[in-house]
Amino acid sequence: MRNQRVIGVDLGGTKILAGVLDRDGSILERHEVPTPTRSQDALVKGIAAAVDQLLDPGVAALGFGIPSVLDADGRSIETNNIPLVGIALADVLGERFGLPAAVENDGNAAAFAEWRLGAGREVDGLVMLTLGTGVGGGVVLGGELYRGWAELGHVVVQADGPPCQGNCTGRGHLEAVASGNAADRAAEKLWGAGATAEQLVERAQAGDAEAVEALAGIGRLLGAAIGSFVNIFGVRLVVIGGGFGAAAADFLFEPAVETARREAVPPGRDLRIAKAKLGTDAGLVGAGLVAFEALDGLR
Repeated sequence: MRNQRVIGVDLGGTKILAGVLDRDGSILERHEVPTPTRSQDALVKGIAAAVDQLLDPGVAALGFGIPSVLDADGRSIETNNIPLVGIALADVLGERFGLPAAVENDGNAAAFAEWRLGAGREVDGLVMLTLGTGVGGGVVLGGELYRGWAELGHVVVQADGPPCQGNCTGRGHLEAVASGNAADRAAEKLWGAGATAEQLVERAQAGDAEAVEALAGIGRLLGAAIGSFVNIFGVRLVVIGGGFGAAAADFLFEPAVETARREAVPPGRDLRIAKAKLGTDAGLVGAGLVAFEALDGLR
């Protein structure tokens, strides 16, 4: 039914964004709260409270996009920034609210949304990268969302580079060098403790040469990873979203494209990098699409 509505929840390291969506992916209502990370119980209660704020008799299903590796049953088996390991969130909250529910990796959810409704509508394959507190990502190949363990934010782009975040033991991962947290570190290197990614972007927009070059350096590392993704997956479109990705796009994309085209093998050198058409709502819209799949019995 075209008038059906669902609740989608995009769970981030710093905020929970919930929304009521229709089948066209339109966000009819939204609610945002800080992410409680002190314990798993507090986090699950926080997510449930966000759903409660939007719940009404017309809501038919729930969908969740979470920053976690999931097993085949939707159980979280690895996460860096939030305490969700070992829980099947969709089962727990679906039972609590008496509604069909499904969960997807947040990067996958964003990629799904951009492919179905955003920048990737005209292609059958793309890589989506969400540059926020960390780096998430998803892949569409041959017109289908890849649902494996494709943790794109944890590809190594700088051997012996800065340590990754949370409980990840790696160094020089994309998340460590091209995220909002990485931009925070770049800002602190220039202006001292407490400087932020937001200030870095603002100063670049004001013409500060050091800020522009710092963001270009992040863009080149991003481009190195993109070149590898193009070589591995054989796609020609890479969509960039997330809060930091959207804010810094004017300074990241040119060095990223230049580096990616240099690193890509010839079939991929005509690659494009595009802004997420759905902006920072891509993850929320993707969670809504996941909810409709649960409602339609596709999950």
